[in-house]
Amino acid sequence: MPRVIDHIVIAYRNLDAAAERYRRLGFQVGARNRHPWGTENHIVQFGGAFLELVGLGEGFLKPAPEDPVFPFAGFLADFLARREGLAMVAMRSNDADADARDFAAAGFGAGRFDFSRKARRQGRETEVAFSLAFARAAALPETGFFVSHHRFPENFWDPAAQVHSNNATAVAELAIAHADPADVSGFLAAFLDATPEPTPAGVDFALAGTRVTCATPKSLTPMLSAPPPAGLAAVRVARRDGSSFWLA
Repeated sequence: MPRVIDHIVIAYRNLDAAAERYRRLGFQVGARNRHPWGTENHIVQFGGAFLELVGLGEGFLKPAPEDPVFPFAGFLADFLARREGLAMVAMRSNDADADARDFAAAGFGAGRFDFSRKARRQGRETEVAFSLAFARAAALPETGFFVSHHRFPENFWDPAAQVHSNNATAVAELAIAHADPADVSGFLAAFLDATPEPTPAGVDFALAGTRVTCATPKSLTPMLSAPPPAGLAAVRVARRDGSSFWLA
């Protein structure tokens, strides 16, 4: 069965400015949180998926490559040294250990770790915890891929946090740019656990309630201000009235 998108990681050097930008776009932006290794984030939550606005917090030190958190924290540090924007995609997992074994057997495993942090839900402090397993696509080095198993989902998902003045309700589509989509369709099929559907511009993957599109930069340019680099290019957000809009 195809995986479900859990969240999209969007990296910024100035996290305060990024949070304010998303508020101006009509999103309800959650409080600033800190990961144990020093990255910080704000959550923009929908029903079943979220956007993670992330940056490097005060005192952040890039972990060594052998550190279990490197696939996340080290990747983001390297990414932000080059540019900002759509950096990683996380799919939902029910068993991160099994997913890590499957990724390793397929030849693209890139690590596995667990973590927890404090959070606030409806005015009270609580704990959220996650088990992560990472994958690496050689043809998409600018994009991080992982799966996330929510250990205490009842402490994370909050209907009150999912109300946005722009009427956004869901992540409807994720667009990935690559000069030769066929070159990455095998990895994406395995990572998404979905069958590729050829299109004139590349390949599509139908997931539960959403889709992932991998297409050439030229074909994605009409929805963006310029041809995107290889990797995550844009996220389409659905509105309550059935319309949608793109974030890039």
